[in-house]
Amino acid sequence: MSAPATTCRIGAGSGFWGDMVDPAVELVEHGDVAYCCFDLLAELTVAILARSRQRDPSRGHIPDLEQILRETLPAARRGGTRIITNGGGANPAGGALAAARVAAEIDPSTRIATITGDEFTDRIEALRAEGWKFTNLDTGEEDIDRIADRIVAANAYTGADSVITALGDDADVVIGGRLSDSALYCGPLMHEFGWTFDDAHWDRIGAALTVGHVLECGALATGGMSSQWRLAKDPWRLGFPIAEVAADGSAVITKVDGSGGIVNEYTVKEHLLYEVHDPANYLLPDAVVDLMDVEVEEVGVDRVLLKGMRARPRPDTLKVQIGYEDGYVAESRAYIPAPETLAKADHCEMMVRERLRHLGVEPLELRFDRVGIDALAGAAAPPLPDGYEPNEVELRMVVRTATRAEAQIARRALLVATAGPVGVVFTNPPPVRKIIGLWPTLVPRTAITESVSVATAQEVIARAGS
Repeated sequence: MSAPATTCRIGAGSGFWGDMVDPAVELVEHGDVAYCCFDLLAELTVAILARSRQRDPSRGHIPDLEQILRETLPAARRGGTRIITNGGGANPAGGALAAARVAAEIDPSTRIATITGDEFTDRIEALRAEGWKFTNLDTGEEDIDRIADRIVAANAYTGADSVITALGDDADVVIGGRLSDSALYCGPLMHEFGWTFDDAHWDRIGAALTVGHVLECGALATGGMSSQWRLAKDPWRLGFPIAEVAADGSAVITKVDGSGGIVNEYTVKEHLLYEVHDPANYLLPDAVVDLMDVEVEEVGVDRVLLKGMRARPRPDTLKVQIGYEDGYVAESRAYIPAPETLAKADHCEMMVRERLRHLGVEPLELRFDRVGIDALAGAAAPPLPDGYEPNEVELRMVVRTATRAEAQIARRALLVATAGPVGVVFTNPPPVRKIIGLWPTLVPRTAITESVSVATAQEVIARAGS
């Protein structure tokens, strides 16, 4: 076994499914990174992918995975950069096969790791029989009786353990399912430095998770979606963030020299607090992170030092996101010009409400958004000044129903068309679609068992018989 590293450069390849790929290519080609990590999942994504897999067993992984690897793997193989991703989604084996097909064209000896075991749907009833309650973390609802017959998928947010195992078996590309965002980064750093889940290393693991948290959304740490947007150089070619991590856990956040964007104390601080409800008690699969004493210091142009990260032992439970069928949605939009834009929007809303009642539709949920007025802020939107009249407004109308038949009727009712006020522009409503609801809950850590398989691209393809 080689001696633990003293420093490690690790970079973000993406922050979401559909993110830009060219910054990842730049990072792999010019960032001198040992690892490039691609976070491709969001809260709802795995349930959507599970439905896709139900229709076609070969699907269920992130469809962009092939193109991402086609563009980044050649440079990664030349430079020795290892790629870690949760792009396997609801079908890690399918994702690994897709990755192997790409790798076979570039370097057939590329070692592909497949991590499975986060999928939990077939174990729900057994755990309930043992007395476990799947309490809804958002609503407090005690158990899943109301949705038990409508579950589409259930996946646990897993940690770094299997990533560490895969890298220890010399994997060049690691494909997982619902690996948590920060675990993509924590695993490589624990592997490089030899950190383990014990009392001697919790603060180091906290450092790795903090670094992962800063990097995981890509351009958000380099001037994207930031208060620093005016200062971000060449925002059309934003660079993705890199962390230079030392064995003591301290890290410098930076980006590829000459790339677009900006890294300063504010871009880093903004992301330190992003999606963190309690900075002193940030619950993750690999540890409970305490961000209260993190020190942030600019130490050069586009270089920000992080130190003072801390953590406590990992929780005994893991978060599981249960996706379930939650009705059907019909949607339409009307574009309303001056004069009397708001009065016309009010009239359209009244007409749709009354038409739904007239047609006998009983919505589970009904909403009207005046884009440009209250679509984002809703009831928190400040009152409009007296006499204010926008030049135009878009009225977004959405109905959620229990059945597809009701949604089809509602779809026609939402079409304001020629029955509306003068000047209203309308478009053909999109098709009715099924909705997936989310039930966030916890399971015992011991209920999740992951498996890791590592094989060359050639071997993965041969085993699949394709």
